[in-house]
Amino acid sequence: MSRTLVLGSNSFSGQDLVALLLEETDDEVVGVSRGPEPAPFLVRYRDRSRFSFHRLDLNRDMDALLALLDRLRPARIVNFAAQSEVAPSWQHPEHWFRTNCVALARLVNHLARVDWLERYLHVSSPEAYGSCVGRVVEDAPMNPSTPYAASKAAADLLLTTYRRQFGFPLLTVRATNVYGARQQLFKIVPRTVISLRLGRTIELHGGGRAVKSYIHVSDVSRGELAILEKGRPGEVYHLSPDQGVAVRDVVETICRRMDRSFDASTRTVGERPGQDAAYVIDSTKARAELGWRSRVGLDEGLAEVIDWVGENWSEIERMPLDYVHRE
Repeated sequence: MSRTLVLGSNSFSGQDLVALLLEETDDEVVGVSRGPEPAPFLVRYRDRSRFSFHRLDLNRDMDALLALLDRLRPARIVNFAAQSEVAPSWQHPEHWFRTNCVALARLVNHLARVDWLERYLHVSSPEAYGSCVGRVVEDAPMNPSTPYAASKAAADLLLTTYRRQFGFPLLTVRATNVYGARQQLFKIVPRTVISLRLGRTIELHGGGRAVKSYIHVSDVSRGELAILEKGRPGEVYHLSPDQGVAVRDVVETICRRMDRSFDASTRTVGERPGQDAAYVIDSTKARAELGWRSRVGLDEGLAEVIDWVGENWSEIERMPLDYVHRE
């Protein structure tokens, strides 16, 4: 039996990949995150017979994490662990660089010298490209426009250096705007659903005109597993839907599905600093090389989130709706 370790296993995307690994492989799956395991309604996996969890922080517990890795010797590592919010990165950019670059540097410097690691999948972000206009492929130049994006670009360059110098078994994935049930409540899709249930006004930055590429978390997890199993080391793979959609159109769709007035439920506020006008990338490589494609349409995925919020409303309405930064 092989062993796969998932860093950031408590994250929205991390927990979904853990579930897929338990469903589709025979691997022993090890989760590592800095916080306690989330409530059951926030994770998709139920069978824990091949899953174990360790609470470790990349910034504070690196010695313990490296010792755990050396003891478990996982053949595969997937790294979701990062400071990942865009707008708050302007307030404390050093926190983003501490986690996304400094901690990562120590981790990869250790992993580059072990003899047991076969595959390392790094979860990057298209934010590193800046505004994505036209056909943006995997070798597009990096042009970050926020501290978060700059920290992810720096991380990618660091890992590429270790790949070039030491043959580090690096695989990189950049997925677009991931959404789905169990997502952090401050994200636009669940936040819209919750706000409509509470009768609150939804603020649309810049009128919601920025174009995003919303992709269901299950499609991303399937792509990540395909990259982990069949991707070529050293390559970057994009995971994206066929086309982008404006944020306001997503919110309007949710309003329509919940029988609410879009105009009465929303108001326009100023745009965020560094907001990219378009966020659309090309996923031809993953489709051609890995046979991957997105399966869950936006209407279907939004309906799932609406249902999930309704089914878990008693827990959700007691939770904070705003982003809470943790250093």
